[in-house]
Amino acid sequence: MESERQAAAAAAPDFSLAGCWAALEAALRGPCQGQAGRVWFKESSGRNLRGRDWIAPRAALSKLYPRGQVPEDLIERLLSEYRHRLYIQSCKQTDSGLVIRLDRPALFMQVLSNLPFYTRTLNVPLAKKKCVILNCVALQGNKGPESLTVSHLRTILLVDHLAIVLRQQGYVVHTTPNLPLKSSVCNFLKLLRVTWPSTRQTISNEGGVSNFKKILSESIYTQLGKFETPSDQTHNRLPKDVLFKVHLRQFVKEKGLEGYDANLDMALVQEEALRQIGELQNIVLQEDAEECLVIHIVGCEEEFQQQKIDLLWRILDTSIDRVTQRHLVCGPVKITGESSHINAVHYFQFRRSQMQEASVMKYGNLVQGDSWSEIISSMTSATIRFELLATAHRSPLNLEVTQAVNISTKGTKSGAFVMYNCARLATLFDHFNKSVQQGLYPKFPETSQLNFSALQKEGEWLLLYNYIIPFREVLCQTTQSLSSAKGIHLTISTEIVCKFLVNLSIDFSSYYNHVHILGEPLEHLFNQMFARLQLMKALREVFHSALGTLHITPPNQL
Repeated sequence: MESERQAAAAAAPDFSLAGCWAALEAALRGPCQGQAGRVWFKESSGRNLRGRDWIAPRAALSKLYPRGQVPEDLIERLLSEYRHRLYIQSCKQTDSGLVIRLDRPALFMQVLSNLPFYTRTLNVPLAKKKCVILNCVALQGNKGPESLTVSHLRTILLVDHLAIVLRQQGYVVHTTPNLPLKSSVCNFLKLLRVTWPSTRQTISNEGGVSNFKKILSESIYTQLGKFETPSDQTHNRLPKDVLFKVHLRQFVKEKGLEGYDANLDMALVQEEALRQIGELQNIVLQEDAEECLVIHIVGCEEEFQQQKIDLLWRILDTSIDRVTQRHLVCGPVKITGESSHINAVHYFQFRRSQMQEASVMKYGNLVQGDSWSEIISSMTSATIRFELLATAHRSPLNLEVTQAVNISTKGTKSGAFVMYNCARLATLFDHFNKSVQQGLYPKFPETSQLNFSALQKEGEWLLLYNYIIPFREVLCQTTQSLSSAKGIHLTISTEIVCKFLVNLSIDFSSYYNHVHILGEPLEHLFNQMFARLQLMKALREVFHSALGTLHITPPNQL
């Protein structure tokens, strides 16, 4: 019987929560497809998962059926059509509503026998080539690292994460500005594991800038505010490096543009603004994609100025109609504590010093040498990324930078806690492999030889159902609003991966603390041990793939 179940599971289709939900919705609505509101809801809490995996609440059913009672023949048709495809074990009417319990052993077999499909990132080419340019405003203008604020760092790390996620979804991604290879900013970004485009020589765009100057000198929008004589400049006390004064308000009004700040009026154009536009336009011209989306990632303090750059580009080149500009705005970062006025470099140094001290307190004299230096740097980078990216990008962020704050692995919402639990998995498999070498355990069998009905613990199904199965869908949710955004502003769920990893770490830690995975070396216990180890393999892959989108190297030891 069990071998038949395994064979059926191996031949069954891939499972996704989104696909399951859509099929259940269609099956239950029948002729009421136009009815507003969803009917089915996925369960996620350990308590509810004890008895059901999906529920159609009585209140939702009442909008479709009298007294919320689903006809029995409809339930039978649902089971007949979807039992195998959706791994349904039972579908029953209860006082709470219609509930479905899935065939858990079959799903364990299906998912844990096909780990690459469920645990690795998409890397699927799009049917139509799409180009995305991520313009990191914080790095424009040849700033040195000492001029970067923690708010700037938030936008830089967001660009780095977003670029990885978009590339995995098939987009052609460019990040700007291009930086000099050996610049101090590049060196600082390397400390944070940020990969940024850089060249040995700064690409010259003098021809493009000269052309922009010519266009502006002849533009009707420039003429409206242009200085007639040098004395006019002196009278208005404008900076010497201002080349033109451009009337943006009239341009916005004439073109019927919406979403821009109502206070936009005049733009004092400097050469640096023209260079920024020139670099963006060069990338667009070099790409043969039908669509090109330019996302200006900017802190709220600089949003107003970047809208001027946006409009100035529109004035300078009206021929590139395949370009769409959007603004992704990050909320302010407020730092409290004795170091409330530190910049990005000092913030990194402060967190690294704390990580060094925490490591010495835990491991003593072992903390020395290149390997420990690498571990501490990686843990520091993870801590900073989780601090700055785990909050929705538009929301304000409060950071407490003080020696009293403990950044060790004890805080369940920290990057260090995520890294600690990832390291626990590495240590688990290290112990297993050593035990195999010592002859205590046999080698890992083929997955098809395992009986996954041995996975009966509440936490085992919770880890599979809440994290392994939906992992790839979680990555897609990050950029779900990319194509549907209206207006000039864009909101992307860049915090999803961090929150996913934190929640995964909490539930994995709870399971790991209560279940002894490497059991006694007794033959009748081996199947359960290997089934659990296969589940842990899947979790390890999910950890590694998710951390990869944050440019965080998974730790290989505690």
